[in-house]
Amino acid sequence: MEFPSRSVSRPTAPTWPDVETVPTGVRARVAAAGAEYLFRRAVRDLPVRVELPDGALLGTDTSDPTCPRLILHRPRDFFARLGTAGLIGFGESYMAGDWSAPDPAATLEVFAARVATLIPAPLQRLRRLYVARHPERERNTEDNTRDNIARHYDLSNEFFDLFLDETLTYSSALFADLATPPSLTDLAAAQRAKIDRILDTACVGPGTRVLEIGTGWGELALRAAARGATVRSVTLSSEQRALAVERIERAGLSDRVEVDLLDYRSVTGDYDAVVSVEMIEAVGYEYLDTFFAAIDRVLAPGGRAVLQAITMPHDRMLATRRTYTWVQKYIFPGGFLPSNQLIVESVTRSTGLAVRENFSMGPHYAHTLRLWQQRFDSHREQVAALGFDPVFRRMWRLYLAYSEAGFRCGYLDVRQILLTGAGQRERPSR
Repeated sequence: MEFPSRSVSRPTAPTWPDVETVPTGVRARVAAAGAEYLFRRAVRDLPVRVELPDGALLGTDTSDPTCPRLILHRPRDFFARLGTAGLIGFGESYMAGDWSAPDPAATLEVFAARVATLIPAPLQRLRRLYVARHPERERNTEDNTRDNIARHYDLSNEFFDLFLDETLTYSSALFADLATPPSLTDLAAAQRAKIDRILDTACVGPGTRVLEIGTGWGELALRAAARGATVRSVTLSSEQRALAVERIERAGLSDRVEVDLLDYRSVTGDYDAVVSVEMIEAVGYEYLDTFFAAIDRVLAPGGRAVLQAITMPHDRMLATRRTYTWVQKYIFPGGFLPSNQLIVESVTRSTGLAVRENFSMGPHYAHTLRLWQQRFDSHREQVAALGFDPVFRRMWRLYLAYSEAGFRCGYLDVRQILLTGAGQRERPSR
């Protein structure tokens, strides 16, 4: 992707106080001892090969060279971070280089598949006393949300261009065939297929008035406008908006697409179709009803709303919804993954709409993330040239692997969900 009218945006150099400093003191030593005991207890029954600096091996498949590997370079630091900060510390330990893995997604999949049982049940009941709470500044109020979005999506358009495909689509693709692992050459077509399925389900065609909540870099708006629709797209990312507007202008579709820097709560008007692709994850648990009520308010009679949403199991969502996670601290401040059940309950409670279609496509996301990681790894030097330091690069690689692992083991899913008026007669998708 070329960026002809904008200079390369440079990221603000981050500081990593909790990565650069290893916890010390009596509390840290006691916590580290407990963490080491629980870690060793957990991995002894896992199909993983944990390699320690002294040559010792942990796990059930230590003699199998093909099983997923976790290499502990600095066990003392690893257990100190894990003991004092839990899973946040686990992620910070990777960022610091305390541990590594040849294939982080494969290693993390082993843990993700058993996440509900890694910690003994009696200790899980003490969770609220131990885990960190969400910072007040990251609640998704109208005052905070803009900053939450900017911390992720305004990193640098050039950075995202290095690992996304030519469509600059930052959500799960929909591949024609998963019988064989898709390649990078399949990715752009699979992204367009995903978008087209959403537009078909929303019955977008000539004259359709479309509202898009969450612009991305404009690919969905472009494809909707090419069908003859008029599109209003709203985003809180100034970087994304700038490039989306530029792409729309280059395509000659500025008369059909308007991109506003606007919170979804402030949208007015009437629209035949409302679409939103993986934006619900930035809404937050306490604002889910507000989000669906906003869609209901602007959806014209007979209209259709289609969401693409990442979901997690309902019981795990209930157990973790108030937990501050590594992903929230470093990747998506204010982020929250709903369950499918919670989405249905929220729609029922806060709107006159009903869920008409619920299409699951989780395995497609696992492949999408694997391809993103391949592109990211192949552009390490270019990422560094943009100003992203080694800690950031390890962080981002872990984020991609962590996400892939969740979809590979089925802990995470991604769904396309159709909403229409509860009493509305169904009409076929285009």
